[in-house]
Amino acid sequence: MSSSAADNPALAGGMIAVTPGEPGGIGPDLCVQIAARQSPRQFDHDLVFIADPDVLRERARLLGLELKLIEYDGTPGAGAEAGSLTVVPVRCPARVRTGVADPATAGYVLETLDRAIAGCRSGEFAALVTGPVHKAAINRAGIPFTGHTEYLAAATACRRVVMMLATPGLRVALVTTHMPLRDVCDAVTRDSVESTLRVLIADLRKRFGIAEPRVLVCGLNPHAGEGGELGTEDDERIRPAIEALCAEGHQVRGPWPADSAFLPEILRHTDVVLAMYHDQGLPVLKHHGFGDAVNVTLGLPIIRTSVDHGTALDLAGSGKADTGSLIQALRTAQAMIAAERNIS
Repeated sequence: MSSSAADNPALAGGMIAVTPGEPGGIGPDLCVQIAARQSPRQFDHDLVFIADPDVLRERARLLGLELKLIEYDGTPGAGAEAGSLTVVPVRCPARVRTGVADPATAGYVLETLDRAIAGCRSGEFAALVTGPVHKAAINRAGIPFTGHTEYLAAATACRRVVMMLATPGLRVALVTTHMPLRDVCDAVTRDSVESTLRVLIADLRKRFGIAEPRVLVCGLNPHAGEGGELGTEDDERIRPAIEALCAEGHQVRGPWPADSAFLPEILRHTDVVLAMYHDQGLPVLKHHGFGDAVNVTLGLPIIRTSVDHGTALDLAGSGKADTGSLIQALRTAQAMIAAERNIS
């Protein structure tokens, strides 16, 4: 281990923490299927699942899969055999009903997340991979919750984090995340665009090994405002942020009309597209690679990746849940760990 890794607890750990998310959804299915069908042995890092063991056992029973649970004690390789999972036990206070998102389990969902965050911050775990949560169920429990991205930012006291989804051949990052469309225009400011670009460029270098990231920035308005005829935000807010980064030598282009930003010829010269809002960029990415896409939170002091899909309550316990996105999230996390260690 290099001296820099020894000085940084986040680089010292070798285990990846996994939170299944909403217990009534397909998160527990995916964890059980990873153990029984794919085996955690396929990954370079040991996997530690933070969950109620009874929830995992019951889901394995519904799926007709053998499952051996090993309580986490910090021992490397303990859950590497096919059909076994290493578990940090967190008890759910309410009965979990498969296929139902129950507000009574909201506190449990956040407790598993808090345990994983604490472990990553202390260096106990090298990264966090999250399963899908049910935002409405958490909010119905009286807990304000916008999404993983915002929760992680608050938990780590980060002023600016960036949501990026990645699939083979395409990365899309966002200036704004989960907010009503009517609020987006006010949230897209020169500061929000510039600070997003700085986080994006820094983490693409640090955790993806891209020495000089090429960023294409979408405009906010149709045709990027068309010289002010369709709105002034592109020229007054987005363009100055881009110019500031270009003046420092970064490779940033835009504001680019969003309806042509994803053309193959444009993407050939782009490492990441920066969209202004959630549904400007993510429909294209999910069309391009749904099921193989990964959600990454940039700007955190920890590494965090996630699946690109929701809780799929109707598929829970059916055996039809696809593990593809979770596998990609785990592989992306271990690649980010490796890239950070190489730079350090």
